Amino acid sequence: MQYIAPLAQLIEHFRALPGIGAKTAVRLAYHVLDMEPAKAQALAQAILEAKEKIGYCSTCFNLTDQDPCQICASEKRDHSIICVVEQPQDVAAMERMRDYQGVYHVLHGALSPLEGVGPDQLRIKELLARLMDNTVKEVIMATNPSVEGEATAMYLAKLLKPLGIRVTRIAHGLPMGGDLEYADEVTLAKAMENRREI
Repeated sequence: MQYIAPLAQLIEHFRALPGIGAKTAVRLAYHVLDMEPAKAQALAQAILEAKEKIGYCSTCFNLTDQDPCQICASEKRDHSIICVVEQPQDVAAMERMRDYQGVYHVLHGALSPLEGVGPDQLRIKELLARLMDNTVKEVIMATNPSVEGEATAMYLAKLLKPLGIRVTRIAHGLPMGGDLEYADEVTLAKAMENRREI
């Protein structure tokens, strides 16, 4: 179907977002057109403000509107433990747990030679710089349980072990409430590998 130019442009902008297919993009565009002008203006303003005010923390490279971010600036956090994650949204997921009281380091990706992502494209140098003052006692690898995430964790572990810092990896396995019959072989193998005494 042919759309008038402004509507087609709006649809294309929505389609460019991750996880938004053609039908969803059309629905979103029509929804925006049905909004009251004040609500549409507020949406546009929120997008512009987010782009203007949000940047990266100069310490951990998480998204923030202040530098350093609230987590890095907090004296209540344990700065001797750094949890390494791939993306800023991973920090948000870890923080929902409310149990972790250390700090973070966001790599902004994972090693993927096929996609041209090597150590220089990630925030690895910055992580190593954070470890030079000898205050860090443990680095937790919380990269995704994918081939790229595992490769990144192993690469970092090899770099960090000679520094005398404890390097740990988050456990992988069955989710709480999950059924064994629906788990794939790799997940079951990881669950067995990461078992602990009770």
